[in-house]
Amino acid sequence: MADKPAAAPAPDDTAQRDKARFEDLLKTPAARSTGRVALASGAALDYAVSAEFLPVVLGGSEPGAGDPKAAVLTTAYTVAAATPRPVCFAFNGGPGSASIWLHLGALGPKRVVVPDDGSMPPAPYAVQDNPHTWLEHFDLVFIDPPHTGWSLAADADARKKLLSTDGDIACFSEVIRLWLTRHGRWGSPVYLCGESYGTTRGAGIANQLHELGVVVNGAILVSLAMDLQSIVFAPGNDLPYALFLPAFANTSQYHGLLQGPLAESPAAAREAAEAFVQEDYAAALLAGARLSDKTRSRVARRIAELTGLPRSLVEEKNLRISDQTYFFEALRHRGLIVGRLEARSTGPMAASRTRDWEFDPGIEAIAAPYTMAAMGYFRDTLGLALEQRYMVINGDVNRGWNWVRGGESEARRMGFTCTSTDLAQALRRNPHFKVLAASGRYDLGTPYSASDWSLAQLDAPATVLQRVTHRYYDAGHMMYTRQADLVQLKADLAAWLAA
Repeated sequence: MADKPAAAPAPDDTAQRDKARFEDLLKTPAARSTGRVALASGAALDYAVSAEFLPVVLGGSEPGAGDPKAAVLTTAYTVAAATPRPVCFAFNGGPGSASIWLHLGALGPKRVVVPDDGSMPPAPYAVQDNPHTWLEHFDLVFIDPPHTGWSLAADADARKKLLSTDGDIACFSEVIRLWLTRHGRWGSPVYLCGESYGTTRGAGIANQLHELGVVVNGAILVSLAMDLQSIVFAPGNDLPYALFLPAFANTSQYHGLLQGPLAESPAAAREAAEAFVQEDYAAALLAGARLSDKTRSRVARRIAELTGLPRSLVEEKNLRISDQTYFFEALRHRGLIVGRLEARSTGPMAASRTRDWEFDPGIEAIAAPYTMAAMGYFRDTLGLALEQRYMVINGDVNRGWNWVRGGESEARRMGFTCTSTDLAQALRRNPHFKVLAASGRYDLGTPYSASDWSLAQLDAPATVLQRVTHRYYDAGHMMYTRQADLVQLKADLAAWLAA
């Protein structure tokens, strides 16, 4: 007779194991290393690296409020100097993503090199020196949120609190405050760099830190996602249909789907789409069923021209082309899916040509190379030899995220998450705070055109908005994977800092 399967561990046993693992992380000694990187300018930097788990204690008067709620991994690169150097705290998004993309893609002294065209390189994978590291301008601290990387919440209650928009902002703000205190860096100018949901987080942190007495000099927001209404296709929300269209046109031009003047250049396609949205399309969406047959026909024809999609499909979709429709229909005739985070990338459809979203070709091309290179670097160079899985992307975190802000009242449960109000307030509160936004024109997760809209809606006077700069790049969500954009991003950063 076959043996009976082992019983699943009791919930109490699982909780005890998780608690023990959490406590072990806090006892883990900091991993330290040193390195030297040659810069593109010809100079060289000697740096120290320290990777440590910080205990996150959140404020409050409830019982146990003084106990750590999370063990958060920070990886810091510092350069010895006679006076305090600026320090930049960097993080990615998701929610549910570790910070290796910015860490080993653009900012750190080591990076993973992948093909410029967004395709997947063959193994093996390893980090290389990054002559365009931002270490030239700041000391760098990379933060992995709870339940990404090796970071962990203390228990189920802490996890529930931390895996939320407001809880996450509070957690990161405390990590930054604690790091400044432990390392004696209260005399350093402070900067933030967030990517994707990291911009949602970063906008909130910029304002929250002000409450903690930490002045933020500037924020670099890569692939902007402060206003979820601008990028989430949902019933009754027509905004993304208008804001994505210029990015669709740009992508269609790249893949050879356009004709006539629209096909001449990406700029021609973008500018035509932007004009159409402003002059016709937004009004057509607002009109809905009140649109005349003649106007509906004209709008459908123009959308088809700008995207390369069949006019019949545009009409079938009621003039509304969602991201999912575009991914599966734009290159269906070639049997290809268009990438979301890197729209220059494509992947083969199943033989049955289904419309099931099984993977994003834009992230598949770099996820494994980054993961394998990072694991080798963490273990062999930094000395982080933990055997638990490093969660590069934790889907459970994303699926379980609490997007509600400011409490649980009925009124606050309505609508889309927004932190652009936080950023506008931070800009108004601190006359020296400035923002650099960076957008990839082939990003169909957070399109450049949606970012344009979001920045234009900031609730601040024109004199304040002069401190906001927006720059564009000819790649996707992680535009720095393309060498030319890596170089340009660094140059734009230097110019922004000097301004």
